[in-house]
Amino acid sequence: MTLCVIDSIQLHGTRCHHLRYAGLMTRWKPDAAGRLVKAAITLFDERGYETTTVADIADAAGLTRRTFFRYFADKREVLFMGSAELQELWVGAVSDAPRQASAMEAVDKGLDLVASLFAQRHTFARMRARIIARNPELQERELIKLARLADALAEALRSRGITEDAAELVAQTGVTVFHIAFARWLRQDDPNALRRLMDECFADLRSLVAE
Repeated sequence: MTLCVIDSIQLHGTRCHHLRYAGLMTRWKPDAAGRLVKAAITLFDERGYETTTVADIADAAGLTRRTFFRYFADKREVLFMGSAELQELWVGAVSDAPRQASAMEAVDKGLDLVASLFAQRHTFARMRARIIARNPELQERELIKLARLADALAEALRSRGITEDAAELVAQTGVTVFHIAFARWLRQDDPNALRRLMDECFADLRSLVAE
């Protein structure tokens, strides 16, 4: 029987202190989806993504396979359940930006909300990144999600009257800055550093363009 301890992981606003998975039950009993996510992340990190089954995840969360499939199509989707929230938040910010804001200003404004979203998920994000880095299939899925995010941002920009080519360029730039800053954020220890790191990436980009 394995025992894994995760201290203070927060997902979707629910904080868990000293979370322990041992046998069928845990001392922590949040919502079912949250239990499944935390069980899955723990097992993926401990045993490996490939060798962890849906039954293992449900068992560790003290739930059934049927309950698992009520929330997720497969075990892969556990790692990407936050993608829709990220996209909705960022696209909404672009759409709600002042009409006089430029395309880049609208995209950048959305990053304020993105940074706030992830500030509470640093530990979780690090574990997730380790899991994805070990699996080419998951890496491909991550790139697909980023591409869809860029497409959604470009559509929101076109809805603001930005030309098709300009909207695509700005959206791809925003997602690239986010992606690079996010990787840097994972390598350091300050959960609140993401906004600063994204600003630094934008500054680096402006410097390169000015050369």
